[in-house]
Amino acid sequence: MFELHKVGERTYYVEAPTNMGIYRYGEKEVCMIDGGSDSAAAREALSRIEEQGWTLKLVLNTHSHADHSGGCAYLKEQTGCEVYAPKTEASIITSSLLNPTYLYGGYPMSELRTKFLYMQPCECGALSAEILPKGIEYVMLNGHSFEMAAFKTSDDVWFIADAVMSVETLTKYKISFLYDIAEHLRSLERLKTLEGKLFIPSHSKPLEDVTELADYNRRSVIEVADSIKELCRGGISLDGLLEKLFQLYNIRLYLTQYALVGCTTRSYLAWLYERNEVRPVFEGTSLTWKTVE
Repeated sequence: MFELHKVGERTYYVEAPTNMGIYRYGEKEVCMIDGGSDSAAAREALSRIEEQGWTLKLVLNTHSHADHSGGCAYLKEQTGCEVYAPKTEASIITSSLLNPTYLYGGYPMSELRTKFLYMQPCECGALSAEILPKGIEYVMLNGHSFEMAAFKTSDDVWFIADAVMSVETLTKYKISFLYDIAEHLRSLERLKTLEGKLFIPSHSKPLEDVTELADYNRRSVIEVADSIKELCRGGISLDGLLEKLFQLYNIRLYLTQYALVGCTTRSYLAWLYERNEVRPVFEGTSLTWKTVE
């Protein structure tokens, strides 16, 4: 764990529960791609950088989720590095209570204000082509979050964040977190068009070809959507739907899981509603969701 892997002339990554990219763009200057899940992970990555005699100048966050940006405040405090993320995501990193707030849909109780969802706030600028060091470019692969950037280095190595989840993760949890289903599906198709020698997801091993995994992720999304449509066939409340999904996929229920799956399920309902595949039915003071036959 936290081993430094060289995957190109100037490109490296630190293997961790959330992989962190490192790109050497100068003689000693490096940038990180994602700041780590917390200060402990960031400390390990910074140690690997300093062991090589390098200096951290910049952190480029793919998106704002705490497991990707939780170490940014530590890195900035220790090195004075600049921190950037896509514009909306940068606002969340700067005002990090927004993260558990939108996931829960209200003020988050203490169990949702832990480092898993609520990272230490860090001043963060908006990502743009102008701030990138020479040798780095990016494309947007939105859907998993409000915005999400994938970064490509001069070694033709892509850091693709949470654009795809591993087969093992999808088999175990089935419902992976998604904010915008339509955007996520478009991003999966765009991902397959990217040219590169290596693709590094945040939570699994690097891949030389991401096409098969992207297709598997798409099939997983459609399977979950079909399950929701089937459960809505006779009409069901949101809480009833969540109960059935937790049972169907053997998901252990606790507050963090309820927030993540609940947010994702509402996103599925929104997508299916826009496609005229489910509809809200108001009966007195009750709201149920019904499949459009």
